[in-house]
Amino acid sequence: MNLPPFDPARFEEEWAQDQDVLQSLAANGDNPAIARPVDVSFQGSGKALASLEEAAEELGFTVLGDERSEDGTLSLFLEREQRTDEASIRALTELCLRIEAYFGLEYDGWGCVAETGMKH
Repeated sequence: MNLPPFDPARFEEEWAQDQDVLQSLAANGDNPAIARPVDVSFQGSGKALASLEEAAEELGFTVLGDERSEDGTLSLFLEREQRTDEASIRALTELCLRIEAYFGLEYDGWGCVAETGMKH
């Protein structure tokens, strides 16, 4: 699949939000070198989300599921195993923005649980 380039202005917007998430993880003792499930979500039409769901594995993701919010917005949740260092998150955001452009969706960010390396 040949994904288009992402919009640099859109990247800067998302990257600012990524910094907030990374700071929150760090404040919770996260070790960014530990790979863990990281989920991402996209919003859009049912048809576009279904196309992404079909392509998810080829793009390196597993499908977690979809959801319709109270206002009728459809979302698709995907996940992949990765680290949370800045380079890994930057690559994830760039990929998701390219997916957004290709499928005509709205990327709605990423999330994960802080991993300290300590057993709970």
